[in-house]
Amino acid sequence: MKKILLTLLFIPWQTACRESFLDLQPLSNANVKSFYNSEADMIAAINGAYAGLQATGVYREIFWVAEVRSDNTEQDAGGTGLSLPLEQIDRFDLDATNSVVANTWRDHYVVIARSNAILDRIDRVTMREERKKQVGGEARFLRALMYFNLVRLFGDVPLATKEFTNTEDAYGLGRTPAEQVYTQIINDLKEAETALPVRHTANNDIGRVTSGAAKTLLGKVYLTRKQYTEAAVKLKEVIDSRTYELLPAYRDVFAVSNGNHKESVFEVQFKAGGIGQGLNWANNFAPRGIPTSIIATGGGLGFNKPTADIERAFETGDLRKEISMATGYTGSNGSFVAAPYVRKWIPSTPITVAGDTDNNFMVLRYADVLLMYAEVLNETGKSAEALTYLNQIRQRAGLAALTELAQPALRLAIEKERRVELAFENHRWFDLLRTGRAVEVMRAAFPQFEGRVGKQLLYPIPQTQIDINPTVIKQNPGY
Repeated sequence: MKKILLTLLFIPWQTACRESFLDLQPLSNANVKSFYNSEADMIAAINGAYAGLQATGVYREIFWVAEVRSDNTEQDAGGTGLSLPLEQIDRFDLDATNSVVANTWRDHYVVIARSNAILDRIDRVTMREERKKQVGGEARFLRALMYFNLVRLFGDVPLATKEFTNTEDAYGLGRTPAEQVYTQIINDLKEAETALPVRHTANNDIGRVTSGAAKTLLGKVYLTRKQYTEAAVKLKEVIDSRTYELLPAYRDVFAVSNGNHKESVFEVQFKAGGIGQGLNWANNFAPRGIPTSIIATGGGLGFNKPTADIERAFETGDLRKEISMATGYTGSNGSFVAAPYVRKWIPSTPITVAGDTDNNFMVLRYADVLLMYAEVLNETGKSAEALTYLNQIRQRAGLAALTELAQPALRLAIEKERRVELAFENHRWFDLLRTGRAVEVMRAAFPQFEGRVGKQLLYPIPQTQIDINPTVIKQNPGY
């Protein structure tokens, strides 16, 4: 069910003709007086923050920075136009003018700005206390999610936790140490988990953030920080809540008609219908030249192409492989064309409007919770117990249970299981960074990048941001 976020509401941030630092434009006095005055205004405002998740630089094209960067996918060489920024990311050969990086920075901060405005103003608005608490929790979750992405991609980033009422304040904000950013993320999520409901029952609230989503993200943050005790507590709370469960069939997890199901913890809502809110991944991921029986219009762009390495990662008999990817397609002449492509977001019926499908995107799902908890248990010396949770995932995939693995071997087994279970869902690069294995894995997978990988684990700060205020914004090493 897709009941919310179907109106791209741009709440009234004042626009500017020149670059604005962090895209955190101050609100105009006129807009301040005419908005944020009622419960309806605040609901509209939080919907506007959710709508920002659909933006190019957030979840519409996150695969460019989170999958193509990894050993899961690659970009076909094109050398010109739209392909070039993606190829630069793929080859670890990008600079601070890369448009993908700039979009990522900009669009994440737009959501942050919208969340900040809500949190700064909601206490002064007359509205039902229960609704006020919920909207505040949603804003804190969204802000935490955006900062979590940013700090993993860029390292130290400017930490803005209030709306800016004048340009000078915005321009004076430099990069905040990652430790402080993580502290803010954790604080936001702790507040969000107590403010949000366990589930939403009203149809027009389905898809909004829940306490389970806040706990799951907090567990992921703790895991990233190697705070295993804290991660174990939060992830076990999610498991013990019995709010979520694995769907019996892996295929159903990604069915277009099955959004916001029992395995979904939090997903970004997309909606087809020619209103600019459909997800464009089917066309993006389909190979060039794919027949109209699969993509009826718009063709394929060949982005996010699965590597031979990810294909080999699937064990024989793994039911997830054919749902996740294809090794090619049957051409119009009946012959097989070897052209690997991601299948998870290609609907079973031919797409009739280019770049416009009803697929939602799951940011967090229960299988991830189980695998994170298995990792936490293994890292705290409870490897036998960890196998229980890992094998739940393998069982659904049609694979034999693993038994009696020592901690180092189980660590790699969990890493591999995460790779194939969550394939093409934009976890792989973050997983490699979290475990400290990015350089080792990428050097092995792409020896031609030997001299580049270790220099560009973080993305560059967009040059536009440095140019705005070079005295306080410095570039990451390697660029």
